[in-house]
Amino acid sequence: MKRFLRACLAIAASCVLLSSCGAPDNAGVPDDGDVVDEVDENIDYMAEAEEFMSKFEYKIECPVGLKYRKDGVGYGELVKTGYYSETLEKDRNVNIVLPDGYTKDKKYPVLYILHGIFGDQNSMTGEEDPNIIVPIENLIASGEAKEMILVFPYMYASKTQDVCTGIDVENSAAYDNFVNDLVNDLMPFMEKNYSVATGRKNTAIIGFSMGGRESLAIGLLKPELFGYVGGIAPAPGLVPGRDWAMEHPGQFSEEDVKFKDGIMPYLYMICSGDDDHTVGAFPKSYHELFEKNEITHVWYEIPGSDHGNPAIQSGIYNFCKYIFTVE
Repeated sequence: MKRFLRACLAIAASCVLLSSCGAPDNAGVPDDGDVVDEVDENIDYMAEAEEFMSKFEYKIECPVGLKYRKDGVGYGELVKTGYYSETLEKDRNVNIVLPDGYTKDKKYPVLYILHGIFGDQNSMTGEEDPNIIVPIENLIASGEAKEMILVFPYMYASKTQDVCTGIDVENSAAYDNFVNDLVNDLMPFMEKNYSVATGRKNTAIIGFSMGGRESLAIGLLKPELFGYVGGIAPAPGLVPGRDWAMEHPGQFSEEDVKFKDGIMPYLYMICSGDDDHTVGAFPKSYHELFEKNEITHVWYEIPGSDHGNPAIQSGIYNFCKYIFTVE
């Protein structure tokens, strides 16, 4: 039965990616050599997720007291490093924040944090804006969040070019291709070089804007690997649609936006500012689509927020309080 589930997951992921937009050099299907050892036909994953999310309570804004460094709190080390991507046949940059007191004698869960379009591995690590590392570490220090390793990848995943050159189908395809680099190259790199707790209970992903769109897509494609998934102000293009920039072919048809084979993350969260002039109403349209397709999820809006803070900090704050809490 487990082999059958693995086969179903492989077919589902392949079909979705092959039908998504993409330039030929970026169009990759996830390598299904990745381990799905936690998939158990005796577990009702949908019921688990529904129960978990029924207990989710959010605050509209990240508390001010968490946004700044505090005396007496130990903060983690930011490591700038790199790895070789077999998927892209090139070296890749990544920033990693190891928790205060990091030791190889412990295993730590991992949160992958994805940047927006035109961003890079440094975009989400600044202390001024969006300032998310400090709030996370303050949550850890107060006991409101689990100790974790933070990973800030470079999400633009093209074989032929190193940076995004525009908002169009070809460049969007490079972001869509990140799932392959993530699963086949970055995650194995983390497991080989750092003291990482593996499995979906110990692996989370959240992103902002284009990173939010890709986080939601990765959650749909790889629910057996990611137990917690969040999208903050997710960009258009998860499904077909038009915005001010382009006509989006969509990574999925609306009918295919669903968790197949009865597996889904414990937490699937979307939030956005209600005054977002960049992605507009697309985040809310995803929420409405999830409701239509009967996908259990968390959705809320941050009044008065445009495309940035306070929405980013709010999403990070609420998400990090709940991840890695499933025993």
